[in-house]
Amino acid sequence: MTKELLKEKLNYSYSPFSKVRVAAVAIDKNGNEYYGVNCENAAYPSGLCAERSALFGSVVHGAEVGTFKELHIISNLNKVLYPCGACRQVMSQFLLSNAKIILHSTDLKQELTFTMEELLPSGVKEEDIIAKEI
Repeated sequence: MTKELLKEKLNYSYSPFSKVRVAAVAIDKNGNEYYGVNCENAAYPSGLCAERSALFGSVVHGAEVGTFKELHIISNLNKVLYPCGACRQVMSQFLLSNAKIILHSTDLKQELTFTMEELLPSGVKEEDIIAKEI
């Protein structure tokens, strides 16, 4: 993954309403890369963020949920853009516990790195929702 390729993916964002373009790449434990961009819809909540687009789209290509070691995010806002709460929750299920989330500024000069725990302390995990017999 090159930062320039990630930045190039901003051109594929479908964001006619907000004009905010976001691209993400999820990298699994085997080094496979899965790209996604944000896609908006006139019924505003029906759109999808780039992070979830990359992660959900990876499944159709055979990626294994829970095996991602990195997630890179970039936007056209000329600053680092943090993932929303919904994306953070999805990321907590797809990413390894020691995965890196790397946020890039549009000019690629600023880069912030976080762990999943830093971005979403005590997120809901699969084992939290499995029904248990009493």
